[in-house]
Amino acid sequence: MSAGTGRGSISFANALLWLTVGWNVIEGVIAVSAGLAAGSVALVGFGLDSFIEVTAAVVLLWRLRLPAHDERVEQRERRAHQVVGATFILLAVYIFAQTAYVLVTGDEPESSAVGFVLSAVSLVVMPAVGLTKRWNATRIGSRALVAESTETLVCSYLSLTLFIGLGANAALCWWWADLLAALAMIPWITKEGIEGLRGESCEDGEC
Repeated sequence: MSAGTGRGSISFANALLWLTVGWNVIEGVIAVSAGLAAGSVALVGFGLDSFIEVTAAVVLLWRLRLPAHDERVEQRERRAHQVVGATFILLAVYIFAQTAYVLVTGDEPESSAVGFVLSAVSLVVMPAVGLTKRWNATRIGSRALVAESTETLVCSYLSLTLFIGLGANAALCWWWADLLAALAMIPWITKEGIEGLRGESCEDGEC
C-alpha cells in the first residue's frame, strides 16, 4: 500500500468489492444452474469463475480491514494475492477435466438461451467494473487489489468466449463450439494463476 492512500479510495474499493460479491453470486447461481441443465462445460465453468470472484472479493475485504500503516498489511497482501492465484488454477483444472469428460462420454451440450443472455449482459457489466477497480487499485497501490481487478477483467474475456460458444451452438448447432469456448478460457486463467501464486501482479499495464 502506498503512503498516499486516501480514505475515499479505500471506501470506493470496498464498495466495488461488495458490488462484485452481489453480482457474482447472482451470476454464478444462474450460470451453473443453466449450465448443468444444458450440459454446457463453458457455462458451468463461467459460473464457477463467478464464485471464485466472490471468494477473491471476500479475501480482499478481509485484507482492507487493516489500516495502511499496520505491519500486517504486507502479509495479508501476499496471502490475498496467492488465494486469487490458486482460485485461477483450480478453475483451469476443472475446465480441462470436464471438457475431457464430455469428449470421452460423447454427451453433447445443448443450447442455452439463459446462458446466452447472461453472457451478453456480463459483457457490458464486467469490463466497466473491472476497469474501474483497476484504476482505483492502482491509485491505492495495492497489488492484491490489482490482481483481483484482473480476475474481473478475465470474467469479461470469459463472457466473450461464452457468448461466441453458446451463440454458435444455438444458431448453427455446433455443440463442439461450447467445448472450444471452454478450452479458450484456460490459457489466460492459467497465466494469471501462476503469477498470483508467485506473488507477481499485473501492474503498470504489463498484463
